[in-house]
Amino acid sequence: MKKVALITGAAGGIGRATAGVFAEAGWSVVGVDRRGEAVEGIEHMIEADMADPESPERIFRTTEERFGRLDALVNNAAVQICKPVVETTAAEWDAVMASNLRSVFLSMRYAHPMLAQTKGSIINVSSVHAMATSKNIAAYAASKGALLAFTRAVALEFGADGVRVNAVLPGAVDTPMLHAGLDRGHIDAAGTDELIRGLGRKHVLGRVGRPEEIGSVILFLADGERSSFITGQAMVVDGGAMARLSTE
Repeated sequence: MKKVALITGAAGGIGRATAGVFAEAGWSVVGVDRRGEAVEGIEHMIEADMADPESPERIFRTTEERFGRLDALVNNAAVQICKPVVETTAAEWDAVMASNLRSVFLSMRYAHPMLAQTKGSIINVSSVHAMATSKNIAAYAASKGALLAFTRAVALEFGADGVRVNAVLPGAVDTPMLHAGLDRGHIDAAGTDELIRGLGRKHVLGRVGRPEEIGSVILFLADGERSSFITGQAMVVDGGAMARLSTE
């Protein structure tokens, strides 16, 4: 029987690429996104907002009825607001926390029974902003830092059931979210393409990441054979950006 992965934010850059990586590896993929559009590699797409408390029970019931199992949960859905703290409204703050953190709480809670049966894995997509950040992105950074702590805490609780919980911390990755952040002036410059090339030059590897490179790391952490002794960990995937001193 094929293993089954559920990926949230599946219509976005990293989610879409991750679905393709899992499908190529022979997994069945369930996608969840507020946009119900078709995504290559996804066998079943569910249009839903994971931050809505009414959604997760339906999503995981549907997954169990259709596939009969769940082997990996990839919490990837996220939003980003690029504003100074003093210009961020309470509603905007709450929207970021709901999408980036509450959705993960709800999905892990409702996925746990199925994952306990398969000794499955949870991979939370955090960010390097959980460890080092920039101006005008405080709400996003706070949500991703909290997600990292939450990952460790849930790894302790779910470990007794054989469920591993880890986080992936992508750096700059060529996705619509990165483009949107640059277009809104998160980093000062006159052209998005040149901004991306400039970001790339700041990395040890001389470029920004590709979404499928993040997907490959997520697949590694989902694989119960290749990463069977890894839980409660944060895996940074940033082309070496954080290895360089900011004063260099």
